[in-house]
Amino acid sequence: MHTPMTDGKTIILRLEIDTDVAQFGKAATAIEQVNGDIVAIDVIHTDRNKSVRDLTVKITEQGASERLTEALQHVKGVRLLHVSDRTFLLHLGGKITIQPKTPIQNRDDLSRVYTPDVARVCEAIRQEPSKAHTLTIKRNTVAVVSDGSAVLGLGNIGPYAAMPVMEGKAMLFKQFADVDAFPICLDTQDTEAVIAAVKALAPAFGGINLEDISAPRCFEIEQRLRDELDIPVFHDDQHGTAVVLYAGLLNALKLTGRSLSEARIVVCGIGAAGTACTKMLLAGGARHVVGVDRAGILNADEQYDNATWQWYAENTNAERCKGGLAEALAGADVFIGVSAGKLLSREHILSMAPEPIVFAMANPEPEIRPELVEDIVGVFATGRSDYPNQINNVLCFPGIFRGALDSRSTVINEEMKLAAAEAIASVIGEDELNRLYIIPSVFNNKVVEEVRRRVSTAARKSGVSRRNLRD
Repeated sequence: MHTPMTDGKTIILRLEIDTDVAQFGKAATAIEQVNGDIVAIDVIHTDRNKSVRDLTVKITEQGASERLTEALQHVKGVRLLHVSDRTFLLHLGGKITIQPKTPIQNRDDLSRVYTPDVARVCEAIRQEPSKAHTLTIKRNTVAVVSDGSAVLGLGNIGPYAAMPVMEGKAMLFKQFADVDAFPICLDTQDTEAVIAAVKALAPAFGGINLEDISAPRCFEIEQRLRDELDIPVFHDDQHGTAVVLYAGLLNALKLTGRSLSEARIVVCGIGAAGTACTKMLLAGGARHVVGVDRAGILNADEQYDNATWQWYAENTNAERCKGGLAEALAGADVFIGVSAGKLLSREHILSMAPEPIVFAMANPEPEIRPELVEDIVGVFATGRSDYPNQINNVLCFPGIFRGALDSRSTVINEEMKLAAAEAIASVIGEDELNRLYIIPSVFNNKVVEEVRRRVSTAARKSGVSRRNLRD
């Protein structure tokens, strides 16, 4: 079994030491006895009777932080004020900031950026609203919008707790694609209120990235905003996953000598991501897709209260297969899991076609661990960074928004998503492709540029670009 890595983790202990009672050596001994290694000591405050110090301690064992805390509680005259680690320190005060592009050094500068000379720019936009795309931050700014209702691995944690995730996403936009992004966490989980809030915010932004909004609400929110706004709206949990999955599958099919149109594909977990992945597969030419959820194999002979399942049943499973996961997998070429951990067994994989393609993307625990079946699969991928072939949305959203902003597109359509997937797949050359390398690293600097180029081209060809080549 995989256990989380803890090697080299550094924490900082802030201790208040009563100098009349305590001996620092006793605190140091207590730390060493639970395998903590003191690497630095900084004096924060001192007076005649007390001293406040920060101890930087390296720990290498799971649970060592808790044991350190407990050990110090038994040292007379020592009070543990605070424990922090490098992750928490990184988040102090948030992870992003706003900087002016040009300094304001005199009254003339002040006039041009604010008042009164800025009025000429305002008037130009009033007369021709499309100039907002060139004369304001709308040109290069995306709103990362969440209500905190479905944060990966955490669930419905609300808008305040979701902010660190959205800040992190904004950082990724900037670092990978030089897109300015700002996190907006809404204190409502009412569908109409979310839609109204995003529409009200839209004038300032060139695109909307919806994030961590629960299903089925996310479907209506995205569709309504796509219909009612004239800027790209992209729910990354659905479409980002679908694009990167499709990119990996293109290379996996190539590697195992299969075609998408003939491959028998099983999708397990028919929620937001599973449905979006299937729509991508169908758009790409897949003809043999079967979906499995709690109701078993979704089948057009049945009626479902869940509208997503009903759509799925009517648009897949042309052969009207029935049963559960085991029946769906028998003879299948591809398994795509966006469901829950430990659903699959080795026997399930053995029942599939020889050298099957298995994308077990449930997080943090995949549907089956690669080490249990790596001897019988053709290609294996997960959503985790500690195994080869990680299906990671970071490969998609920076480049796809870069291309959408550059082309000033009104939407991100299927043509643009297919182009993004093909771009990601193309970054790996035929001479590099192997069963442990079907998808590029998130740090591969070729990815964003290739995605941007192909997405911009697809936007123009499909008629959703508002920017001419001469622009």
